[in-house]
Amino acid sequence: MVDLSSKRALVTGGASGLGKAMSEAFAAAGAHVIVADVDAESAEAVAGDIGGEAWTVNLADTSALDGVDLDVDILVNNAGIQRIHPITEFPLDEWRLINTLMLEAPFVLTKAALPRMYEKGWGRVINLSSIHGLRASANKSAYVAAKHGLMGLTKTTALEAGPQGVTCNAINPGYVLTPLVKGQITDQAKTNGISEDEVLEQVFLGHSAVPKLAEPEDIAQLALFLASDAAAVINGSAHSIDGGWSAA
Repeated sequence: MVDLSSKRALVTGGASGLGKAMSEAFAAAGAHVIVADVDAESAEAVAGDIGGEAWTVNLADTSALDGVDLDVDILVNNAGIQRIHPITEFPLDEWRLINTLMLEAPFVLTKAALPRMYEKGWGRVINLSSIHGLRASANKSAYVAAKHGLMGLTKTTALEAGPQGVTCNAINPGYVLTPLVKGQITDQAKTNGISEDEVLEQVFLGHSAVPKLAEPEDIAQLALFLASDAAAVINGSAHSIDGGWSAA
């Protein structure tokens, strides 16, 4: 069992999906969890359920965040969005939004959290990258670029922070069976006139050697391990949960 009873954890995008699962897992291990999300109502609800606190924040406004002082032991950069367009049709404002939220915000929060971690001689930065931090897909140029950039930030943070007792690692999920993905399966089944099982097999499991999507709890358990003392020398690494997608 992982014991985080003396730790403070900040999870961005913590009010839903993977963020909610990780917030719950850290709280169950004893951590005081700060649920950071742009959705105030949902953040308050999750924080109330786990005995943590909510931080309503627009992570796309990085200028307002620069210089903030974060007193946390564990930082999980998870918040993200998706926009899909061919490069020739990709709106610049959407490109900038994705890269600001998913690359610049993790940099700003990491910059804010490291000084306190250095003072304590202990810390964990966990970046939620993606299979798209290792592989590309057509029509997802902004997302792929942001996740590849996040992998670079992960490695650089690991090199700088490691001597101070702070590790930084990335988790790279493939498709995860979140409410969002469940909705996409239903929508694609209706659009293409096929069953949800066919959509799951042909689209969402098309690259996977394992005929099953990961659950949010699977990612949460890996994050919990990376936050533990047992992971003290795991640093600068990428941990794929993709059923073998990245093995191809």
